[in-house]
Amino acid sequence: MSVEEKLYSDIPPTKLRNREEKFKPAKTNKFWLTIASLFFFNMLQNRFYAFRYKGAENVIEKGVPTILYAPHCNWWDGIVFYNITHRIFHKEIRLMIEELNRFPLLRRGGGYSVCKKSPQSAMKSLKYSVDVVGDLKNILCIFPQGIIRPPHYRPIEFQTGLAYIAQNSVKRYGKVNLVPISIEYCFLRDNRPEVLVEFGRKISFTAENISSLDRKEITHILEREMADVCDRQFSQIASGEIEDYKILFKQHLKWYRRIEQRLKRIDVPPVADV
Repeated sequence: MSVEEKLYSDIPPTKLRNREEKFKPAKTNKFWLTIASLFFFNMLQNRFYAFRYKGAENVIEKGVPTILYAPHCNWWDGIVFYNITHRIFHKEIRLMIEELNRFPLLRRGGGYSVCKKSPQSAMKSLKYSVDVVGDLKNILCIFPQGIIRPPHYRPIEFQTGLAYIAQNSVKRYGKVNLVPISIEYCFLRDNRPEVLVEFGRKISFTAENISSLDRKEITHILEREMADVCDRQFSQIASGEIEDYKILFKQHLKWYRRIEQRLKRIDVPPVADV
């Protein structure tokens, strides 16, 4: 009898393994970004029927650093983030990745490491995050729960790292915008799943409105905003409300689905009662 794999743990992998890992910054260049962009887009196209998104038009504010943050429930989240930054906003991603030493090539795409073995180790990544968010050719993307959680996990609770980044970004750059994102992976009418992304309300922090807030208060604001957009999207999808989504890609129907569509257009005469 096989033993069920434990899918979710409350302990981050680097803390669980109790190994100190050297901090590694992102290391991008044009060649590797082109390869990564093609590779990660192709991965989504091979597995999903469509990628739909809405609310992207008000995310970027000229001259202001932007941070996108979302729940982290499965392996695809980072790849979705990559395509959001590159395909929708045409910018480079900066993404904090735990155990980057196992996938060192991800540095070439914009990933940088975080070791959660100790607060001192994690602080290197947080300080680097503040550095890179000021480069407006980048978008910093964060999973602030700090660990993979099941889909629709409640309550949504963050570690305080995102609040630290927000506070120190305001000190250095004067203003920073944070945008919560809800990502749903679901089957609609096709035999393959779809990715649906909704961008929530932009949260702008400046020296005036953040100075009176401590880190826990900022964290609670960000938690509520993400819970709101996630709950709203789930409710709308449950009601079949997907008309407002733009399409990043949508696959052609497979041959057997085309046959099915043709058969649906054929009027079958009713069978006479005998």
